[in-house]
Amino acid sequence: MSPQLRNVALVAHVDHGKTTLVDALLRATGTFAAHQAVVDRVMDSNDQERERGITILAKAASVTWNGVKINLVDTPGHADFGGEVERALTMVDGVLLLVDAAEGPLPQTRYVLQKALARDLPAIVIINKVDRQDARADEVLDEIYQLFIDLDAGDHHIDFEIISAIAREGRAVKGIGFPSEDDDLSVLLDTIIEKIPAPTGDPTAPLQALVTNLDASEYLGRLAIGRIYNGVLRRGETVALLEAEFAEGQPALKRRLTQLMEFSGTGRGEAEELSAGDLFVLAGFPEVEIGDTLAAVDNPVALERLTVDEPVLRMSFGVNTSPFAGRDGKYLTSRHLIERLNREILGNVSIKLHPTDSADVMEVAGRGELQLAVLIESMRREGYELQVSRPEVITKDVNGKRFEPLERGVCDVPDEHVGTVTQELAPRKGKITDLRPGDAGRTIVTFECPSRGLIGFRSLLLTATRGTALLHQHHAGWTPWAGELPHRTGGAMVADRQGMVTAYALDNLQQRGELFVQPGDEVYEGMVVGENARDDEMVVNAVRAKEKTNIRTHSHDDGVKLAAPKIHTLETAIEWIADDELVEVTPKAIRIRKRHLGLEDRRKAFKQQKSGG
Repeated sequence: MSPQLRNVALVAHVDHGKTTLVDALLRATGTFAAHQAVVDRVMDSNDQERERGITILAKAASVTWNGVKINLVDTPGHADFGGEVERALTMVDGVLLLVDAAEGPLPQTRYVLQKALARDLPAIVIINKVDRQDARADEVLDEIYQLFIDLDAGDHHIDFEIISAIAREGRAVKGIGFPSEDDDLSVLLDTIIEKIPAPTGDPTAPLQALVTNLDASEYLGRLAIGRIYNGVLRRGETVALLEAEFAEGQPALKRRLTQLMEFSGTGRGEAEELSAGDLFVLAGFPEVEIGDTLAAVDNPVALERLTVDEPVLRMSFGVNTSPFAGRDGKYLTSRHLIERLNREILGNVSIKLHPTDSADVMEVAGRGELQLAVLIESMRREGYELQVSRPEVITKDVNGKRFEPLERGVCDVPDEHVGTVTQELAPRKGKITDLRPGDAGRTIVTFECPSRGLIGFRSLLLTATRGTALLHQHHAGWTPWAGELPHRTGGAMVADRQGMVTAYALDNLQQRGELFVQPGDEVYEGMVVGENARDDEMVVNAVRAKEKTNIRTHSHDDGVKLAAPKIHTLETAIEWIADDELVEVTPKAIRIRKRHLGLEDRRKAFKQQKSGG
């Protein structure tokens, strides 16, 4: 055992303060120099993480306290990024379970705690944000005990330490209470050293280390990140790589370790050797994959491979084929697209790729629409142009019956909008399982619904409640196929020619439905410019200019008054489209289009579909 080391993961529901707590611990231990300018939420280094205010990738930092090195692994709270959570938990010996003092344990708290208990990891419970006006720490503690009991936790798990904290200000106190002005985080750091076990493992045994994550460096190539279970890793030594297909008795792939690093503060520092229990970052294996074992050359024994929950949604990603293709992006071909998706699955175990009949289109399966939207957004920021289809659920057969994924959701809404939630869930085949009053005129609605029914539900809910609703959902198993579900009510308004949109044309069209474009936008044939109030497709001329006659009447020359168009974001566009439509995504634009741009092509495709061709 290594008594001078602790590996601990921070697990919590999204937005309960994990990343803020890591910042506070780094400050409390003097990891940031006094003169160093520190950005808030230092661990959320990715642009999208900072904008969305969520953690997407599991990352590690380390602090030293009273001579003990503590490796802190920050995990995502969203179930969509569950692959990251599961990998992070293989690197640690205990968890800090963070719960908001007002909101209490929420669905992702349950999700990440369930994963931690499955690995038999001890927990320290931190009740954070005790300075909130609506804090109710005693009730929240009862709810946490109830959650542990619901998850069939053993007595040794339920006997956890409790810390009350204000992570933003770096103050904490033992038990239920309010930290005083003089308090700091030393009580939390002492509790980690006291209650989280030191890593087990035998430094004298043959080497066994598990790769749980991948990174890349421009200078060193592919980097493997993981944890040493037995033995010692030394820079310059030759080690064996045991891949997925490795069977005992086979020759293993051998390589020399060119670079060995450890986590140091928020960065990485060079290391000559690391032993059992340490987390490592190493270079020298271009072939390494997540789940591989690094072992001793003379006695290679593989560790159990990582497993993650299966994907539940899939979408097709294709090359951009619109008339405006190539205007904004740098990466336009199928080779670029496939290379980028292959690079994604190297570091993201919860995404799967499948080829399709077309060489230009790949099917991408993931854990939820948020995860897939984050991938698409990352690609467009990197300069890729692509077109994506509407997400569909992955079904499975059980005893000859078709089953689809089920989601459990918890929605926190103002009392006056409870009716909206129940009305919207009914046609989507959702069932309310619990209704209980929350704080300050709010109600907490718990429901179960097929994953299919929840595509688009989040944005609809936010619109209906003017952004005041909070929705959290996670995978809850499988349910028999629920039959047809409603989609949007209106048909598409489709442009019939290319050109610049005019206010004159839109003035006539706005009475027929909701517009997605404004004067000055460029459109092409087959591009969707609005939603028809009726449910059939409407082909329109959005670029018509006013006839130049020399007859003028006062009423005709009034200024055109246009309603504000609905500008789609990536998420709302993906939710809105039908099966015969695609979202065109480029670095500068998000457009909705028909799969077949020409009207005749669409009619032919429709006839073929009807005849089963």
